[in-house]
Amino acid sequence: MNTNLKLVAMRDALGQALVDLAPEIPELVVLDADVSASTKTAAFAEAYPDRFFNIGVAEANMADIAAGMATCGLRPVINTFALFLALKCADQIRNTICYNNLPVVLAGAYGGLSDSFDGASHQAILDIGMLRTLPNLAVIVPADAEEMKQALALALRRNGPTYLRGCRNETPVLFEGAEPFRIGKARKLRDGSDLTIAACGVPVAMAMEAAERLARDGISVDLLAVATVKPIDEAALAASAAKTRVVLSVEEHNVVGGFGAAVAEALARRAPAKMEFIGVADRFTESGPYDALMQKYGITVEAIVARARKLVSEKRAATAVAALKAVAATKVVKLAPKPAARKATVKKAATPIRKQRTAKPIVKKAAAAKKAVKPAASAKRPAATRGAAKPAAKKPLAKRPTRKPAPAKRGGRK
Repeated sequence: MNTNLKLVAMRDALGQALVDLAPEIPELVVLDADVSASTKTAAFAEAYPDRFFNIGVAEANMADIAAGMATCGLRPVINTFALFLALKCADQIRNTICYNNLPVVLAGAYGGLSDSFDGASHQAILDIGMLRTLPNLAVIVPADAEEMKQALALALRRNGPTYLRGCRNETPVLFEGAEPFRIGKARKLRDGSDLTIAACGVPVAMAMEAAERLARDGISVDLLAVATVKPIDEAALAASAAKTRVVLSVEEHNVVGGFGAAVAEALARRAPAKMEFIGVADRFTESGPYDALMQKYGITVEAIVARARKLVSEKRAATAVAALKAVAATKVVKLAPKPAARKATVKKAATPIRKQRTAKPIVKKAAAAKKAVKPAASAKRPAATRGAAKPAAKKPLAKRPTRKPAPAKRGGRK
């Protein structure tokens, strides 16, 4: 990755943003599950102790308390590890926060594999998939510290619940001085025609570097940074997919049900396209250094480049085959008989054999009958009877010959 970019951890950005927003939003309160030193909300606790509440290791209670505060007009932010929010608070988030559409911000720290050394029990690779299914809940996965700060400010002014997913580790600052983040809108980072790459969170920086490498190979990438997983920017995704016809999604999450699935759902409605998915391949992950885990599970610049080349190669091969088929189809059309001749052939073949043999004699008899009628005779007859057939004359019956009696013999009987 580009090492020249400034590195800032999203958890540090979130902690400082809470302090900065407190004067502007007097209703802002922060609740933490006894991890404020890790989530960096300790800075807010120090600056505004009367607006900070450490609930202890009781995440579900924390969610319910925040919901109650929201009904009183406050703007609570609850903060703990992302996996604990998704699993330990699932019932309370669904039934008290989302069901009532309350303006609570769920700040999930240590998202993805960033709680690397604590292993599968702490690594959040299912939070996006679970939480995006809850009605009323917006799901935002910032790509850098700047986007995290802007997303927090917007979430606190939103009339409904919002999930913000952060990362523990330092990541490159990508959008400082860029166009402000907007909920529900993707960022167009690069314009291309060969392939669409859609990424969210930490992998956005990887996708940017991968797009540069691919450009050197003659592959132009249409690159989208999609921080809002829900509501996702269907229009931007559909426009890009319709242009490139192949899409690669990149996320730090299980490929089942996560960001890639959200992209696929959007495209299925608007612009179906061939897709590939980069992320954790539906398995429990291990503990270890963060970068080593990302390498192990294929969430790297090199993996993006390799998968992109494969997609583009398959697309170009399919285009070549389609072109050959089109040429072959044109030649077949030229060799085929004309439509009129073909129709006549079909009609003749459909006529019964007996009808074909007897048709000509019937026509000849009809012509002979017409010649037998004299035009002059037809003209002399009255108009009423003209053209009518003359009745045949009746022949007289022949008389039956009479038999003469035989002459009587003379003399008597002796």
